Amino acid sequence: MRSSFARPVGLMTVSNVSPASPVSPSTSAAAVAVSEPVSLVERLPVVPAERMVAEMVPPPRFDGVRFGTYIPDPTQPSQAAAVTRLEAFGVALNAANGSGEPARKRWFRRGPQTPAAPAYSGVYLDGGYGVGKTHLLASLWHAAPAPKSLCTFVELTNLVGALGFQETVRALSGHRLLCIDEFELDDPGDTVLVSTLLGKLVDAGVKLAATSNTLPDKLGEGRFAAVDFMREIQGLSAHFESLRIDGDDYRHRGLPQAPAPVADDDAVTAAAHGSAIGGAALDDFPALLGHLARVHPSRYGTLLEGVHAVFWRGVTPVTDQSTALRLVVLADRMYDREIPIVASGVPFDALFSEEMLHGGYKKKYLRAISRLVAMARDGAERVPAAG
Repeated sequence: MRSSFARPVGLMTVSNVSPASPVSPSTSAAAVAVSEPVSLVERLPVVPAERMVAEMVPPPRFDGVRFGTYIPDPTQPSQAAAVTRLEAFGVALNAANGSGEPARKRWFRRGPQTPAAPAYSGVYLDGGYGVGKTHLLASLWHAAPAPKSLCTFVELTNLVGALGFQETVRALSGHRLLCIDEFELDDPGDTVLVSTLLGKLVDAGVKLAATSNTLPDKLGEGRFAAVDFMREIQGLSAHFESLRIDGDDYRHRGLPQAPAPVADDDAVTAAAHGSAIGGAALDDFPALLGHLARVHPSRYGTLLEGVHAVFWRGVTPVTDQSTALRLVVLADRMYDREIPIVASGVPFDALFSEEMLHGGYKKKYLRAISRLVAMARDGAERVPAAG
């Protein structure tokens, strides 16, 4: 089954943005953070194409990560090995960029030789959710020379939709590195589109790094997707080196169980109004799910602009596949921004049905549950009224 938002769309024009809670490129977090909670349902963000390119950087959660802050699991040697290989990839990128010329053009110059450019045009980080792939991807981005970009697969397809294919090639072909997180393998059309784009960028000398989601028909066979990734990117596979990263979900490694939901909706409302965090967003969960259908998932990050804590009343199980996939994207953007959650209703491990958890998008739902539970734990710790 294909997701309802896999196909890239053009720039959404919205004329009825609520004046009570505007979201615009010039709106700062401080300006949005008010004493009374805002409502995400009242927001319809507009994201200009030029801003989409400028914001292709690590999200706030990964802004400060580096290779040195990644803590490999001592029982999983592949994690430390991946760090070593990626560090070398970053060093080679900088060496090739040191004089503004490719390393091969400096080969016959006298003096100490610098490391050659990376042997591969790309690296693929192959591992289950919660092993730190995004941490390592962002660390490589931080270590690489500019210009460079980091985005999700959905953000990249939407950029093509907004700019057009040729303009996207021109916008990115001068980059030293393009990092793509959560490379989607469950929509053949989008996969071919992005693979063609990456082929053009490789020809222009751009280095690549990626993580991916497993193909739906392979989810029951394991947690790794390297074979699927290499097959789906077709002619690009020879340019990628695969780095396997074994391990368990670090978010729940040795941590307490997820906190129970808040007692009732009134308690959530009181917590939102009494939160000392600032930038609270208070919504009824069913209404929020309905609103997500009106906002393209690539704009969910902007939807959360200035929001530092979310409060959901009446969380219920999500039975519709398209709605569930939109919620997955929102959970990813919230997790990227380290936004704590306080909620009433069902616990987050009961959000998705058993059929969904054993179906084609199993990996996405499990990742979403993992991240929502982590944010709920953060909410219980940071919002005393919710404890």
